[in-house]
Amino acid sequence: MSVAGMVIVGAGEAGARAATSLRERGFTGPVTLIGEETHLPYERPPLSKHAMTSEAEPEAAFILDEARLAAKGIVHIAGAAVIAIDRAAHDVTLDDGRSIPYAKLLLATGARPRRLTVPGAGPENVLYLRTFADALAMRARLVPATRLVVIGGGFIGLEIAASALERGCTVTVVEMAPRILGRAVPAEIAAVVAERHGRAGIEIITGIGLTLITREGSVEIVTLANGRRLECDTIIAGVGAIPQTTLAEAAGLETENGVRVDGRLVTTDPDILAAGDCCSFPHPIYDGRRMRLEAWRNAQDQGAHAAGSMLGGTEEYDTVPWFWSDQHDQTLQIAGMPDEGEITVLRDVGGGGRLYFHLKADGRLVAASGVGPVSKVARDIRLAEMLIQRRAHSDPAQLADPGVKLKSLLP
Repeated sequence: MSVAGMVIVGAGEAGARAATSLRERGFTGPVTLIGEETHLPYERPPLSKHAMTSEAEPEAAFILDEARLAAKGIVHIAGAAVIAIDRAAHDVTLDDGRSIPYAKLLLATGARPRRLTVPGAGPENVLYLRTFADALAMRARLVPATRLVVIGGGFIGLEIAASALERGCTVTVVEMAPRILGRAVPAEIAAVVAERHGRAGIEIITGIGLTLITREGSVEIVTLANGRRLECDTIIAGVGAIPQTTLAEAAGLETENGVRVDGRLVTTDPDILAAGDCCSFPHPIYDGRRMRLEAWRNAQDQGAHAAGSMLGGTEEYDTVPWFWSDQHDQTLQIAGMPDEGEITVLRDVGGGGRLYFHLKADGRLVAASGVGPVSKVARDIRLAEMLIQRRAHSDPAQLADPGVKLKSLLP
């Protein structure tokens, strides 16, 4: 009979990080990492960038290879789906009939792309990006002179648009909201990003939805709500993601915009945890506001934190949210939650770099946003992240003055 150990469902960033962290924290029992894809665990951020633009045929950016898995004693089961959790028996059932016992179980099931619901938006004519296989399928379509319509002006849509332009495509982005990056970044940053895309030759249409997708011969036609018809060769949609909660729900776990966890990332079952894109958690820096973050570093950090909680750790997860996106020659970085701010302060650092600090009315810094060359924004965003973590109150005049080093403001 198998010995119950630590079982992780989902072999992405959060799952892989949890598995390695268990070993780094001294756990010597069985660690099993289960993933539906046949690949070894790999990074997803390059899928919309390097995997699209590299001259040579891309390879997945693996987080763990066979040698490292073996060295750490991690059993990786690839190409298998967990179809049921038996909480009473403390085991999971795979789609091939195998049963694996667990002492603690981590759900790192991620999210799936939200699908378009307009008539004609079937899988035969709309592409979505989530996996390495998806990236390869898109790359094959993005050849010079291809006319591309991207539905959705969020991070993924805009990164794909920039990559497609680099590959010689003609690109139009359609965003039904009044502006791009509406849920992700402040309006000031979105305006800078939109201007850069426009200067590169990408048309961005905002404030208009689509009503129909049709095909005439080999031409795809996207019909907008104002009657305009966009003829193209390829349609790619990036309209958000839905947390993968089906397994958790079937097991009777509580969900709320994801698998609901407490500050330790523990679900309503004390022996089951969740981390990464699939879970919603309370953030202590923002007065316990419940949030779900679709971000590479959050998945990595929560995977490590979940490992500690699986081993009995009692600390709450309080890492400052951090996001980034590379588009054209600019980087966009955000620390914290800009929508928590009531006051916005601009710091122009020169060389095309701009920082925006977001403060509560009492002066507490809750977020910082930066856009421009990475050399102009990355260091200050990191320092701002430290200020946010320490719940620092800052003088707006000092934040606005590029002559005042942010490091000097750390309490």
